[in-house]
Amino acid sequence: MDMRYTPEQADLKRRAAAYAQLLMRYEDQSEQAGGPLPAQLVAELTRAAMDAGVYAINMPAEWGGAGLSLLDQVIVEEEFGKVTNCLWDIPWRPANVLAYGDERQREKYLLPVLRGEKFDAFAVTEPGAGSDPSSGTSTATRTDGGWLLNGEKWFVTCGDVADFLLVQADAGPERLPTLFFVDKAAPGVEMTRLPRFMHSAVNGHPEFTFTDVFVADEDVLGGVGNGYELTKEWFTDERLMIAARTVGAAERALRLARDWAVEREQFGAPIASYQLVQGMLADCAVDIAVNRAYTHQVAWEADQPGTDRKTLHAKASTAKLAASEAAGRVADRCLQIFGGRGYDRTYPVERMYRELRVDRIWEGTSEIQRLIIANELIKRGTRALALPTH
Repeated sequence: MDMRYTPEQADLKRRAAAYAQLLMRYEDQSEQAGGPLPAQLVAELTRAAMDAGVYAINMPAEWGGAGLSLLDQVIVEEEFGKVTNCLWDIPWRPANVLAYGDERQREKYLLPVLRGEKFDAFAVTEPGAGSDPSSGTSTATRTDGGWLLNGEKWFVTCGDVADFLLVQADAGPERLPTLFFVDKAAPGVEMTRLPRFMHSAVNGHPEFTFTDVFVADEDVLGGVGNGYELTKEWFTDERLMIAARTVGAAERALRLARDWAVEREQFGAPIASYQLVQGMLADCAVDIAVNRAYTHQVAWEADQPGTDRKTLHAKASTAKLAASEAAGRVADRCLQIFGGRGYDRTYPVERMYRELRVDRIWEGTSEIQRLIIANELIKRGTRALALPTH
């Protein structure tokens, strides 16, 4: 495996880093506003992402996306992760399973997203079904020409700005897990609450109820009964991107803490000269290096033909678990190095400390990742996870 970036990947990293620097200009404005930015500014930043080739990076170029491999996407998302306030949501990344839509669904839903005209959101979690999406109680009942959808969904990331939702519900008396395209403006759809969370994200995570919402047969994604498999594929993709972003966030935190430690003097010397501070800096560097390498390895494997999808699912869980927990440790150490300044919301390390906490929860808690990894080990042995598949 050649770990060196190609000239194209080096250029991609440069463009992603430059765009991330652009987003960083608006971190304080987003924080002061409690998250949201003016719609006109978001539109301008969206156009800038398109111009930089870092918008819809997971969709084919022939449809209007950037057409990047998973490894290339990891390179981009690592740079995006350095930005606070979840501003990396502005260079939109559509749900990967939208690519499975038929031609009509692609024209109606996906292509407007790739043009920046519409936005999607994935609705899986429920009040009683968080870590186990297969235990949801939302239902779809057969009716003339389609389905009547009933249920409740929580933590619908970017649901406040989305135009349509991908809703997982159990279809028919057999309760077959199925994904449905649901127009957010459809009768019976209600956004009931927009909770405030620890982080001040540019987009929200609202709650929805669905009351006899009619969904036509043509708005079923991937066929009745295939919803859970599609959701698992979405989870695999999202977990790998979380790993990349948390590595990036940790790298920025370390860079800031290192610079602070070199410049900040106490007791007549830079605090970087004290071994306790040096130990924290070194531990941060180790956490970042090993998780970047593993995340890149898994993304590279995913791009190779013939990769076993079940093993990949477990490896993405490994990357997400390791990188998100390591980033939490890095943010904690870096905040400590800053001392009282690190507790000030105008400092990025404070925001990272709050924001990185959710990466151990969303898209599957750390505990769920451990169960996925253990299940793979029990079924297939240690070699499946320990060694590259190619």
